[in-house]
Amino acid sequence: MKNTCKIKSLNSSEKKGTIKIPKKEITLTPEGIEHDAHAGKWHRQVSLLAAESISSFEGELGRKINFGEFAENITTEGFPVHQTKPFDRFKNNNVELEVTQIGKKCHGDNCEIFKLAGKCVMPKEGIFCRVISPGKLTENDELEYLPKIFRVKVITLSDRAFQGVYKDKSGPLIEKLSKDWFVAEKYACETHRTVIPDEADLLTVELEKAMQQNFDIIYTTGSTGIGPRDIAPAAISEFIDLEIPGIMDHIRLKYGAEKPNALLSRSVAGVKNKTLVFSLPGSTRAVNEYLTEIHKILMHSFLMLHGIDGH
Repeated sequence: MKNTCKIKSLNSSEKKGTIKIPKKEITLTPEGIEHDAHAGKWHRQVSLLAAESISSFEGELGRKINFGEFAENITTEGFPVHQTKPFDRFKNNNVELEVTQIGKKCHGDNCEIFKLAGKCVMPKEGIFCRVISPGKLTENDELEYLPKIFRVKVITLSDRAFQGVYKDKSGPLIEKLSKDWFVAEKYACETHRTVIPDEADLLTVELEKAMQQNFDIIYTTGSTGIGPRDIAPAAISEFIDLEIPGIMDHIRLKYGAEKPNALLSRSVAGVKNKTLVFSLPGSTRAVNEYLTEIHKILMHSFLMLHGIDGH
């Protein structure tokens, strides 16, 4: 996919649901486009639509469609913006935008555009962004596309694996399953893995280091039982800002109904700043079971953490 797009038109209006008027330059503030109706403290501050999408829609309507007629703030050219995903970004030397939503619900008869045209391309091929770095945009500027790369830290806790008595299997499995899941979601993913002994101080150091390196997810594996060296749950509970008890309770109950020993796991989940933290048991079977359930709530968790309404 080409990684730049050209700005064909910059458009704004002071009233929602109306055609936007092209301008040679716009000012992006932390809340969106200055004097535009969609500016505000929410996730849909700026809308983008490709000129190619407009051109293809002209055939359906049988007439010329002007830039801004679909109420898009930025009309682009040379890049399929509708193929982006939440958390991807567009930037140049002046501004940076983060994609928050692809498409939208059509307002139908309450929308001036729909009344005039009878249909609209924005619900399918328009995208919405929020402002990360404010500044000015000018017609014919270029924006670079930066796809989101999710970063996953895996920390294996095991005295014997650290000493080389046996090979770490659960850590590599978490890496593989994470990469497979993100690929299925059409995101890039990079993982970093380390093995440490069951020592709370060493785990805390690794957790802090992962935060400094801006990982999106931290998984620990091992040291979650009730033995004297099972230190992960206490250390992680001390580290996180918020606990997410529901996911781990659900996993324990679901798999514990068949295998009662699974109920002895003290695995915890939580949030530190905008990083998700999960402690998993040390067996590969448990890793498969836990990630099967965690992956079901992962993307919605990211959307919630970043203030994006994914409902």
